[in-house]
Amino acid sequence: MAVLLLTPALLAPPGAAPLAILAALTTVASLLSWPIRRYELAHVAAGTALLSLATDLAYFGPPGLVVLWLPFETVALLVLLGRAVRQVPGSRVGLVGGLTGAAAVLLPLRFTLHAPHTGLKESIFVAALAFFPAACATGVGLYLRSLDTRRAHAVALARREQRLEVARDLHDFVAHEVTGIVLEAQAAQFTAPAPSTSTTNAPNPPHQNQHHYRQECQEQHEQHRALLERIEQAGLRALESMDRTVAALRTAESRERSDGKEGSAGSEPPTQRERTEPPPTRPHGLTDLPELVDRFSSMTPAEVTLELTELTGTDSLTREAEDTAYRVVLEALTNVRRHAPRADRVEVSVGRTADRTLKISVTNTAGRATSARSPRQGGGTGLAALAERVSALGGTLEAGPHGNGRGWHVRCLLPTPPTR
Repeated sequence: MAVLLLTPALLAPPGAAPLAILAALTTVASLLSWPIRRYELAHVAAGTALLSLATDLAYFGPPGLVVLWLPFETVALLVLLGRAVRQVPGSRVGLVGGLTGAAAVLLPLRFTLHAPHTGLKESIFVAALAFFPAACATGVGLYLRSLDTRRAHAVALARREQRLEVARDLHDFVAHEVTGIVLEAQAAQFTAPAPSTSTTNAPNPPHQNQHHYRQECQEQHEQHRALLERIEQAGLRALESMDRTVAALRTAESRERSDGKEGSAGSEPPTQRERTEPPPTRPHGLTDLPELVDRFSSMTPAEVTLELTELTGTDSLTREAEDTAYRVVLEALTNVRRHAPRADRVEVSVGRTADRTLKISVTNTAGRATSARSPRQGGGTGLAALAERVSALGGTLEAGPHGNGRGWHVRCLLPTPPTR
């Protein structure tokens, strides 16, 4: 395209060269994809506009030559104006858009100010006519900018939801299993048999080797306890790292909001990475509760009972409500394993009240006095996050002491839509 614009200049008088070169540069700038290396669209649009305005003031050649390249430069400036309004960041879009728009509106003056039969009135009239296509290009740019802003905002919301979904799954599922590993290692340290000092059940080694045999048993016992302690410490470190990860993922939500507001202006279409975000994790439901309770029961000495009432009209429960009910039970059982590992009774109850509200209740006794060793210092924000999730569904979540302070009770109410 640029070569076609420059070719007539070879046959025209010498004064036509600047006009042809400017029209070719403007056309190329409006068609290329920016940025290229260090040059951004704002720099190119502003530089092209300033060069066009300077040519309007400095050109004193034959006015007839202007007409040959003026349509191409006008169209190129309008395209450049629309792209600048759409893509240039908010802090510079006013300056760049103003310069490019002024160059498009004042471009006809390059002809009218030097033609013998035109004067000031004709120049004002032509500039007024040129204002309308410039306004249309600005409007198209603003419309496309608003679409890009909404698309960028939608992408930011989807990313934040997926980030929070990962945070919830890390806390609810992975931390649940790692806590079980830590508690199993701690229990094994307390229940591991001490090395026997007698050799009654030993394979009757010679008398001179009895001391050596007992020493080997003692060393194996110490190695066994050290291995369990290393497993426990590794699990606790994993839980602490998971807490930091969950906190970072949830803290990033506020940063994503502010970054989304700043980056939405002049944002480009979604990249390939944004189009290939992973799908959300599989939601759980009430039918998964028996498996969850059985898995918990196999890892604790407590007596665990599940009362899952046969619900009528269960199909009316939304997927979000069922998944939230499952997470409430999971979080409550996880807290029992963390903070009451010696509880002797845990009761899980799921049913409907008279007004068809789904009621989830998890109650545990304190059991025997726990050791000074704490399975975990600190923790995630499971109950707080679940309370927000339950509240978003129109329900309530309560947790507090039970049985004169010797136990703990978690109670959740989730409204369900009436069946039709």
